[in-house]
Parts: sequence; C-alpha cells; structure tokens
Amino acid sequence: MKPNKIFIQIASYRDNQLLHTIKNCIENANNANDLIFCIAWQHSVEDTWDNLDEYKNDPRFKIIDIDCNESKGVCWARNKIQQCYDDEEYTLQLDSHHRFVKNWDMELIAMFKQLQEKGYKKPLLTTYLPSFNPENDPAERIMKPWKLNFDRFIPEGVIFFLPATIDNFEKLTEPIPSRFYSAHFCFGPGVFCKEVMHDPNYYFHGEEISISVRSYTNNYDLFSPNKVVAWHEYTRKYRKKHWDDHTDWNKLNADSHIRLRKLLGVDGIINDIDFGQYGLGAQRSLEDYEKYSGIHFKTRGVQQYTLDNKLAPNPLIENDEEYQKSFVHVFKHCINVHESELPYNDYKFIAVIFEDKKGGTLHRKDITAEEAIKLKTKDKNEIFYKIWRTFNYTGEKPYKYVIWPFSEKHQWCKRIDNVIYK
Repeated sequence: MKPNKIFIQIASYRDNQLLHTIKNCIENANNANDLIFCIAWQHSVEDTWDNLDEYKNDPRFKIIDIDCNESKGVCWARNKIQQCYDDEEYTLQLDSHHRFVKNWDMELIAMFKQLQEKGYKKPLLTTYLPSFNPENDPAERIMKPWKLNFDRFIPEGVIFFLPATIDNFEKLTEPIPSRFYSAHFCFGPGVFCKEVMHDPNYYFHGEEISISVRSYTNNYDLFSPNKVVAWHEYTRKYRKKHWDDHTDWNKLNADSHIRLRKLLGVDGIINDIDFGQYGLGAQRSLEDYEKYSGIHFKTRGVQQYTLDNKLAPNPLIENDEEYQKSFVHVFKHCINVHESELPYNDYKFIAVIFEDKKGGTLHRKDITAEEAIKLKTKDKNEIFYKIWRTFNYTGEKPYKYVIWPFSEKHQWCKRIDNVIYK
C-alpha cells in the first residue's frame, strides 16, 4: 500500500471545467503531493481550451488520451481509469466540474478514520454534492451538505435519487448513513477500485444504483459527509455531452437498462448473464441490501420509511408476511408531450390517464386549461408540455398512458397512447 496517497479518478468528456477542477483540487489540498490523478481525457480537436500539456510530465498525473469519437460512455471511461489504480491508500471518484473547500483531503481522511474507529471496516463517503455556478463562483455556492433521497423507479427499472439538505447538519459530529452511491463523489479505501470496478457495459442509467448494491454486498458501508467538502456543477448547459456526439447512445442506454434489471432482478426478470467481477458481492446478499434500504426490486416496492427520507438502516421486520406487506408501490413519471401534438389554444381540459394491459383505468387526473399554460417548458429551442404524475398502485404496473385533449371548437382531439413498459 502507498500510505496517504489518494487516487483521484476523473472521467472528463469535452469539459471546459476540467482544468479549473484540477487546479482548484490541488490548490485546496493540505497535502497536494499525495494526490495521484488519473484522467480519462475524452476530447476533440475542436476544443482548443481543452489542453493538459502542463500536467503530462507531472508524476502525479496519469492521462488516458481518448479521441471523443472513440469513447463508449462514462462507465467505460471510469473502468479505464480504475485499471490504472496502483495501490494508493485512498481513492476519490469525481466528475470534471467541481470546486473544493480548504483542506478537503484532511477532512475526508478524518471522517473516514472516524467511521473505521466506530467499526466500519470499509466506509464510503458519497453523496450528491451541493451545487455551484461556474459563471458566478463562489457567490452561488450552496453552503449546506446534501444527502441522497429515493426519488422513483423509472419505467425502465432504474432507481433515481434526489439530493436534499441534511437536517440539523450543524449539530452533527459524524457522517450519516446513506442508501445510495453517487458516481460524481465517492471517497473510500483505494482497494475499492479493484473490488467494485465500474461495469464498462453500462452507458449512463443504472450506474449508481448498481454500484450502491454491489458496494453493499461487498461489505462496504455507505455514508454522506456531514459537512461541505466540495461542490458540483449540475446544469450541463455549458459543455458537450457524450450523447450529443454519439447517435447510438439510445441503444447503449437501453441495453444498460436490461443489464441492470437482470443484475437486481427488477420485475422478477431472469438473469441469464454471467456478470463475473461486475456482479454482486458475496459478503452480503441482495436481500440484505433490500432490508437495509427499504427497496424491493422484484416488485418495485418501497417502504414508507424510505419514502419519508428517514436514515438507513430501515427498521427490521422479522415476520416475512408483514415484511412483504410493508412495501408500497409508487408510480412517479414525467410525460413529455411536444407542442405539435397539442396544437390548439382552446382546450377545456386534457385527460391524463394511466391504464393496465387490458385497458382498465388505474389513475386519471386531468389538466385544466389554466394548468396547461404553466406546463409549457422550453428545451433546446423546442416547446414541451412536462406532465408529472405520482400515484400508488397495487398489483399490475401501469402499462401505458393516454393523453386526450378536449377542445372548445374541435371537441375530443387526437388521442395520444404510449406504452410505458416495453
């Protein structure tokens, strides 16, 4: 082992914040000479600002030079980085758009050792970091630490998380338990790079929940820092994304959804994949993680304790029948309807209906004429109606949604049917 060394993993894709992130990370470290950077530098000749020449002869840097056209996505890039791990004591995984507090390295090491002294042999400090705005920094830095809350199962079976401020963080003296792993910020033992390597077969969705479960089943314990140690930029508005350049990203992402469902048994899907080193660990079971987190993958169930955003672990329910009954099934989904599909201005209401496979109505909540105006959102110079719906269901999942507008002049207009679960 290389004591005190921190193996810093940065997968960067055409990001003009990369150099700022590196410099800020070094400037604010207490022991900058203990930092070992490995950067998957996915760049284009068009990006004249994207130049790492000043670091190419720095012994602290390992730069994987990748033409952006050859990139296969963020998980592939993270896997490339982890193959360069060289027995550093610690590791820190980041994105390429961050800012750091003074002495961030000592703060993280102190929290890590504090958790080890409490009996957690392999703690991970991971969260969605509070945000900052590169165009108005440091004025717009959020000065409160964030944690990860359950948001929803998306139709494809992936779990999404949401950040939230840690309650009473000023009074806390140690990190808080977390159910989930964040790919843009994770600090832990260096061997994590070997024991829970990123699966290069994932594209984007599924990365974080798969690592959450794989970490836990490999006997890692997840925590969120109780104080601010760094910031993250969330908008993506100023940089190119992988999916902007690669037309096959939809298929790659769809394949990731299937892979994730098979790994975790979402919907009871049969696993016919040999995941090898990218599978679940042997120290704890999938069921152990489900009891810890209050999530049931086979039925897409969630315990109310988790929905109430209470800290893990969830209360243990010994009786199996009562345990199964403790899960509720919440459908939360955003429907994007292009304005061309709702062309009139005289709608009295727009019916929003969710049906089962037999056409039975599971949920209906209409949009009034006044509400329709407020739902319009501009995205890449196009106008969409963004319609969110949340409801509980029992038994069969919602199979499809129906958008059916009623106009003053045209009466019932074109009905939009869309299958949710393929």
